[in-house]
Amino acid sequence: MLTAAIALAAAQAATPAPADYRDTTNWLCRPGREDACTVNLDATVVAPDGSRTVESFKAAANPKFDCFYVYPTVSTDDAGNSDLVIDDAERRVAMIQAARFREVCRVYAPMYRQVTLKALRDVMAGKPLAADPALGYADVKAAFDDYMKHDNKGRGVVLIGHSQGSRMISQLLEKEFDGKPDRMKQIISIMPIGFNLDVTAGQRTGTLKSIPTCASASDTGCVVTYVSFRSTVPPPAKTRFARTAAPGMQVACTNPAALGGGSATLDAYLPTGSLLGTAPPVEWSKGGAAVTTPFVKLPGMVTGACVEKGGASYFEVTLKPDPADARTDDIPGDVMVGPQRLDDWGLHLIDMNLALGDLVELAATQAAAWEKTR
Repeated sequence: MLTAAIALAAAQAATPAPADYRDTTNWLCRPGREDACTVNLDATVVAPDGSRTVESFKAAANPKFDCFYVYPTVSTDDAGNSDLVIDDAERRVAMIQAARFREVCRVYAPMYRQVTLKALRDVMAGKPLAADPALGYADVKAAFDDYMKHDNKGRGVVLIGHSQGSRMISQLLEKEFDGKPDRMKQIISIMPIGFNLDVTAGQRTGTLKSIPTCASASDTGCVVTYVSFRSTVPPPAKTRFARTAAPGMQVACTNPAALGGGSATLDAYLPTGSLLGTAPPVEWSKGGAAVTTPFVKLPGMVTGACVEKGGASYFEVTLKPDPADARTDDIPGDVMVGPQRLDDWGLHLIDMNLALGDLVELAATQAAAWEKTR
């Protein structure tokens, strides 16, 4: 009996309790306060002739639904798992990826003890993972449970994530929602972007057995997901994204600008700063002054389509530059190590931004469809 008690105590000591989300300092974004999601989101729109206008951002005054967002791997903490202190890295990613959803919904974004950039770099260098992924998931689940208990009050909610955040969302769906229709009643849709979510080849379900990918903007309780690569730099044979080793499966891809399939012009909001920190300035138009807004739009320049090529399934992003016009002929977004582009990452850094306007609009459209089903 004593031995069992000691073993139980040791196990409990090895696994810290989830964070307390009644403590509002553990939230990166919450409605009704000034925080990482209530920042300037204006965008400079650069026309083909180089002329510029500023698109001002306006949050919804009284949104009817909620968005629950889990951020990607950005923590600069010097440990395997991050702490719960909000740093510039988390503020930056919330601004770049999540805050724009305030145009249509209330945004909830918990801090969580994620696997850090340091731990990721160590793994890429061949070292063992010195972090506990289960700790981050326990936090995310606790945050979502707290939100549902205290804040949801019967409202519809869109689940949004990117990269590691999408993995957290996927795990939450697998463990708490898949095959449980009663739990799915409040879920408008799910947007785990920049993550390999497997489906049975040619089908809309797979890892998630009862939660399909979305096939139209009026679908609800479904998944919108993709991993993005340039049309000129497709996924290599050994890639982090777009390929799966599971027999009979493929990585899911849904085009938020054309859920029925095919290519579409994307409503891209390109950040003027990098997801992971400062970036070299971009000359968005030839001879133009520096852009001072947090985002840039290049209407008509970026298109996307879900494709299956060479055993990979991914969101193929095509640029339509015109060498004769005044705008840039390229956009940043590749993962770089010095001068070296890491082709196996694709356009991972701007996965969400490539179609951010489309994702926000789709969330609103699906929320309206969800309301009709109540």
